[in-house]
Amino acid sequence: MGEYVHSVTLDTAACRGCITCVKRCPTEAIRVRGGKARILKERCIDCGECIRVCPHHAKRAVTDHLAEMERYRYTIALPAPALYGQFNNLDDAEVVLAGLLEMGFDEVYEVAAAAELVSDATRLLLSQGGLERPVISSACPAVLRLIRVRFPELLDNVLPLVAPVELAARDAKRQASRRLGIPASEIGCVFISPCPAKMTAAKNPLGTGRSDIDLVVSVSEVYPALCSAMRQAGEPGEELAAAGRTGIGWGRSGGEAAATLHERYLAADGIENVIRVLEDMEDEKLRGLDFVELNACSSGCVGGVLNVENPYVAAVRLKRLGRYRPVACNHLEDAIPPDAKWDREVVYAPVMQLDQNPLRAMEMLGRIQEIESRLRGLDCGSCGAPSCHALAEDIVRGYATEDSCIYVLQEKLGAVMTSMMTQGFAQAEPEKEGAL
Repeated sequence: MGEYVHSVTLDTAACRGCITCVKRCPTEAIRVRGGKARILKERCIDCGECIRVCPHHAKRAVTDHLAEMERYRYTIALPAPALYGQFNNLDDAEVVLAGLLEMGFDEVYEVAAAAELVSDATRLLLSQGGLERPVISSACPAVLRLIRVRFPELLDNVLPLVAPVELAARDAKRQASRRLGIPASEIGCVFISPCPAKMTAAKNPLGTGRSDIDLVVSVSEVYPALCSAMRQAGEPGEELAAAGRTGIGWGRSGGEAAATLHERYLAADGIENVIRVLEDMEDEKLRGLDFVELNACSSGCVGGVLNVENPYVAAVRLKRLGRYRPVACNHLEDAIPPDAKWDREVVYAPVMQLDQNPLRAMEMLGRIQEIESRLRGLDCGSCGAPSCHALAEDIVRGYATEDSCIYVLQEKLGAVMTSMMTQGFAQAEPEKEGAL
């Protein structure tokens, strides 16, 4: 595995040094230093929350570009279910799929079709038992990385299946290679993604040592060209839509959980709500549930920052589109295929750890608590850190000083001014006596 690739990046020139992103980051991965935001890469989970809330558009997602398709002899489009929700008055997914072919793709494989296979596999695993309950969906890569860095005790609860897009890429590439007689290396699987976390997952997969996704292109980049292509595309020679409403429903919050056919499930969306649910799971408050679906984006994948449509409108459109499709069009023939399973364990990433040496970590924690006791506890963010505790940690790590707190600095300046005034009065008294 090469260098870790992050999709979420900072445009320093556009950054004004406000603390909006600092306060909203779920892993405290952002600081403001020297009037500019700084992303702590080791803590970033690429959820895109900073992109969503930045008023100056200083955060952006780096993705691949459509022009890179030319590197491949044969290209396969992998449209996310959320893509369908971007178009008004869409009654048939065929129109979108035909538009993708008109854009130059050689083939289309719906991620929604693979989602139905993952739903089958999930139901099978739940029926077999042996998994820690409640089982947590592994489909959202931002949530999976959040658990890995903040809630490692819950890793045993995570469903050990690859995300639908990964299964789609593997199946599409294998079928095309066999049918065309060309090596898989000459086939490019291009995922049309609603969020930056999926770009990161393709470059740095978890649960598997490899990814068959070759390019990740944002929905917002594809959308203008696809709108034009949809108008120009004629009737396809064969039926292209291969997913039912079960697979399409994965694009909105609750769709995956409902597909398990279990009544005891919970679906939460939005990173702050996800954190609350995970905290409740740590406290064993949700033991009565079978399945938990968590999406970092509000309303699910339709709320991804790389989309173009209002997520609530897009969610309604997906629900409407599903009415015209069968319940499901894809089913497992027998056992869960190996391509759908994790081939390696997801382990704790100790990015929040103070030190590898427990004694040293305890010493640092004591110093953090001591420094924090001297701070106001307002968590105002004016120091550039998300909380007083985070500032105290930064001080102990050597990244900041107590003077970074404006209240500490104000008190010190006040003490200096008082001392100067006292000395001035003391010097003035003898002069007055001499004058008399």
